[in-house]
Amino acid sequence: MLDIKTTADLNRLRESIDLECKLAIGRDGQGVVPEDFWPTYSAFANTSGGVVLLGLREKQGQFLIEGIGNVAKVRKELFDGLNNRQKVSVNLLTDADVKEIPVNDQTLLVIEIPRATRKQRPVHLTTNPFLGHTYRRLNEGDRPLSDEEVRRMIAEQVEDSRDAAILPHFDLKDLDGESLKAYRNIFRADKPDHPWLALDDREFLQMLGGWKVDRASGESGLTVAGLLMFGQWTAITEARPLYFVDYQEHSANPSSEMRWLDRVAPDGTWSGNVFDFYRRVVNKLTADLKVPFVLKGDLRQDDTLVHQALREALVNTLVHADFTGRISVRVIKEPAGFVFRNPGSLRVPAEQALQGGVSDCRNRTMQQMFLMIGLGERAGSGLPKIIHGWRQQGRLLRLYDAFDSADYSVLEMRWATTGAAGDGVNDGVNDGVNGTVNAEINDTDRELLSLIRQNRKITQAELAAKTGKSLRTIERRIERLKNTCLRRVGSDKTGYWEVLK
Repeated sequence: MLDIKTTADLNRLRESIDLECKLAIGRDGQGVVPEDFWPTYSAFANTSGGVVLLGLREKQGQFLIEGIGNVAKVRKELFDGLNNRQKVSVNLLTDADVKEIPVNDQTLLVIEIPRATRKQRPVHLTTNPFLGHTYRRLNEGDRPLSDEEVRRMIAEQVEDSRDAAILPHFDLKDLDGESLKAYRNIFRADKPDHPWLALDDREFLQMLGGWKVDRASGESGLTVAGLLMFGQWTAITEARPLYFVDYQEHSANPSSEMRWLDRVAPDGTWSGNVFDFYRRVVNKLTADLKVPFVLKGDLRQDDTLVHQALREALVNTLVHADFTGRISVRVIKEPAGFVFRNPGSLRVPAEQALQGGVSDCRNRTMQQMFLMIGLGERAGSGLPKIIHGWRQQGRLLRLYDAFDSADYSVLEMRWATTGAAGDGVNDGVNDGVNGTVNAEINDTDRELLSLIRQNRKITQAELAAKTGKSLRTIERRIERLKNTCLRRVGSDKTGYWEVLK
């Protein structure tokens, strides 16, 4: 909840990705729900939620109190609109989400809009989600979504699992035989007495969910999961033209002419499927990790919590990826740590995913395939397991959604110590109001300076994305750092940052 009690609090108020201020005075001066409230309602609901303040006038970057003359009238208009399916597709609010705040004998109306669930999205205006009636929040604005983006959102709503469908006209010849053989060998080593070992390839795939028979239609064939997991590159891209998986190892010098030191991506020399990508990448992720000398019985234990966390992070990225999206799966290893990016936004809010206990996997069949060889977790315990293996040693971990060029989510695992770090998700709507005025260097500042040392041309928007902080927080901390240990060289557009100490 916003903590606004005086005009001094308003002086620190800035619109952001999760805060919007509107005048709402109305022709009679008694107050009205402005028409531009509704695109913001849709945008916040389809992104990460946010707060709308009614009763403020913006003048030269500052907000002045105009207040709401008749709060009861505006509240009634608001809920009438929310419950009108000709106006908006779903009402996400209760009375508790709409609060009155008295400031200097005036009243502001604060509307807290939650993030819609996957089953509620897309939240759209009118009865038609297409033709620009569905919005998403981008920086400080409400952006209408393309029909393609809306269709993807509807698919997410309808399909609990995105990889269970049968692919017509695909069969076993579209699979990479060596990939399936390697999987069966691992399965045999993990479960040497399992009855599935006696099955032929088609029967084995059917037990895994990679081959399916539709009882109603009698249709049978490879599923999306079977093809993605074990398929050949040409066949995979016929079924999923935008499919791409990419691993990159970066150097410590961001200005180096070498874009990467090592890379794994489909190049015609290997299958390009999800299982082989995992096998090729997992050892590269853990290759440089130090292993303490620990014995269990008479055997040395080389599998540390960090190894486990990185394996889990890689599996987690693959089984949650939307392989119809325009963003590729990308895994980056760099001196500062690791970045796991997968297409498709988080199906549950980041803070809930980090706490665990709720599982809403996008590719449930592939998740089960990994589980059958001892990889991955179910029941929402995957990310908590990663946290246990990473933060237990004081390392930095962040999880967030991004909605710029396309929808994707990012898990960052940094070697930098967290100190008194927060929960690893975005700051939230109070950032511009409740920020502590403190000129001393804090953990956020140290993280910003570390990122700037790695890339002197990094933008403030990129810093916000990498740290999980709001853009307003980054702007405020950069201004303070410029007074002590940071300098901008050249113009805002073509210049770069210089860390002074």
